[in-house]
Amino acid sequence: MTRFIVVRHGETQWNVDSRIQGHTDSELTATGQRQAEALARRLERESFDAMVSSDLGRALSTARIIARRTRHDPVVADPRFRERCFGEGEGLTYGELDHQYPEVFSKVRETDPDYCIPGGESRRQFYERVQASFEALAAERRGQRVLVVAHGGVLASLYRVIHRLGITTPYNIPIVNASYNAAAFDAGAWTVEAWADTAHLGETALFEEL
Repeated sequence: MTRFIVVRHGETQWNVDSRIQGHTDSELTATGQRQAEALARRLERESFDAMVSSDLGRALSTARIIARRTRHDPVVADPRFRERCFGEGEGLTYGELDHQYPEVFSKVRETDPDYCIPGGESRRQFYERVQASFEALAAERRGQRVLVVAHGGVLASLYRVIHRLGITTPYNIPIVNASYNAAAFDAGAWTVEAWADTAHLGETALFEEL
């Protein structure tokens, strides 16, 4: 069995502005830094063997805040856990994206899972990347407990993998900034130990998958 703690980075300015980030970075806000510190204090009480982070700046910034408090160095930067690439759509607001590229995703209607914004990934490509990345890491770290710092889309895809939800079905999945999520992978099967746990954050707004 491989056990995972999977966390989303702290709040960024583009989260506040409701802009598509993808592989483009936006700095953590002051709130995002406080969220990461609160998460780090919680994780200081946890035992884990390795820390892996998306190599995008907002995830690495969050991971380094955690690493300073937990004294868990080095942080392994791993591009397999990047957010979905939205190509030419990055920087647009969600409303602008839905108007210009209505087949990318929606939380109220089915969309084409194979549609790609120029320069981006389709929903299916992203989902398959996330599934393969976690299962590969489980094999690489068999018998260990691993902290993964990633992104909202990565968490949403992992949730779908775990619960065997179709990628075309609209479904609101709680993917809170700096929330605590835990799962285990054993003999090809997933189990959830915790999801969207924000006890360490106090009041916080949910950011749901679109």
